[in-house]
Amino acid sequence: MGRRNGPGYQPGQQDGDSGRGRPSSGVPHSTPWIRVHWNERDGDRGTGKGTVCNPLQPGMHHALSAKAHRRQIEESDMVWEKMSVNVHLHNLRKRYGRQVALDGVSLDLVPGEITSLLGPSGCGKTTTLRLIAGFETADDGEIYFDRKQINKRPPEKREVGMVFQNYCLFPHMTVQENIAFGLQMRRQGSAEIREKTERILDMVQLAGYEERRPSELSGGQQQRVALARALVIDPAVLLLDEPLGALDKGLRESMQFELKRIQRRLGPTTIIVTHDQEEALTLSGRVAVMKNGKVVQSGAPKDIYDRPRTRFVAEFLGGANLFSGIVTGRKSDAFGCVASRRETFVFPWPEMSSIQVGSSVTCAVRPEHIHFGKPGEGDNSLSVKIADSIFRGTSRTYEAWPDGYDAPLQVISSSDRNQVTDMSYDKPINIYWNPENMMVLEEE
Repeated sequence: MGRRNGPGYQPGQQDGDSGRGRPSSGVPHSTPWIRVHWNERDGDRGTGKGTVCNPLQPGMHHALSAKAHRRQIEESDMVWEKMSVNVHLHNLRKRYGRQVALDGVSLDLVPGEITSLLGPSGCGKTTTLRLIAGFETADDGEIYFDRKQINKRPPEKREVGMVFQNYCLFPHMTVQENIAFGLQMRRQGSAEIREKTERILDMVQLAGYEERRPSELSGGQQQRVALARALVIDPAVLLLDEPLGALDKGLRESMQFELKRIQRRLGPTTIIVTHDQEEALTLSGRVAVMKNGKVVQSGAPKDIYDRPRTRFVAEFLGGANLFSGIVTGRKSDAFGCVASRRETFVFPWPEMSSIQVGSSVTCAVRPEHIHFGKPGEGDNSLSVKIADSIFRGTSRTYEAWPDGYDAPLQVISSSDRNQVTDMSYDKPINIYWNPENMMVLEEE
């Protein structure tokens, strides 16, 4: 929640109250507000005096146009503190007949952060989103917004904005009418609706498109209209269901930056459903990987990528080369040895680990962590033959076959020095990887 102890705040003053009485804007008291503080290095503005304003009503304090107000904000060093909520899911369960859609999903989402629900089709991602939005009812479990259970609260009372996979724009309405729809349903005044739609159109870079219909827009423009419609109601929680799935690769990448920019500026707690691993890693402050209606691992994107717990997470999130073997003992306090086929590999073995000597383990190494080198180079090395390669612009992926293995290893090289010449194909060559890049996976 936005703090109530910043500069300019008086005891007993409500968010959205400047201390001179509540503004008569027609905005419901539940509408989130932004508290604005000038940075002290802004000279005369660094007086320690705070102001409180509605982000979508720039004229409330002064007679600036929406564009001039936005420019003033962007050119100054302002810090926006947006009211967002903690979303807590506890043991959510949902069945459709005999099919289990959710099987005890629990998550704690940080206010103002982007969280991605990542997993294959049918794992329960969209069902989770629909339960949060109120479009479906959980068979068991609770949903909390800031410690308030909202299971029985109708969708329109949840302060949630949602962008659907196919955008769901009204084809007979203009861009402005589509965006204003939610405000009209909340019975806000025409002047207020006009101000808010103009401001959000400027924010998503669609000023000048007000009178166009969805059929006259590109896919990226339609996506931005859907996002603007969800954000203009000033939601505390923003839900995005495969928001970039219908866009081509180049546009999808540019929209990732756009989404992050807008989300950081407005600050709602944001949940994205996606099966695109790169999208989840790029957009999110946290990723929850789902399988068969359960969250199998959640955490910061880098933590999950570098240390997946299970084979499923390792393979689904970025791909991995797998080795099965028997733990033979420790090499040092921090590393152990595992015998796999004819080789012995070194892996990280923390003292508090439950791994035991003699236990069977599955290890994994990411393709980009494997290097080409001289025979015997590195603690973990193999002799392989390169069967084929694929050029991907910034890197090249090799299919490397170790002698006696049933499947090839994938090697990704982004360095010219580390790439194999055509003369090396079908000839023995050495690959190696560092022990710290070897991951030991839990049994599923």
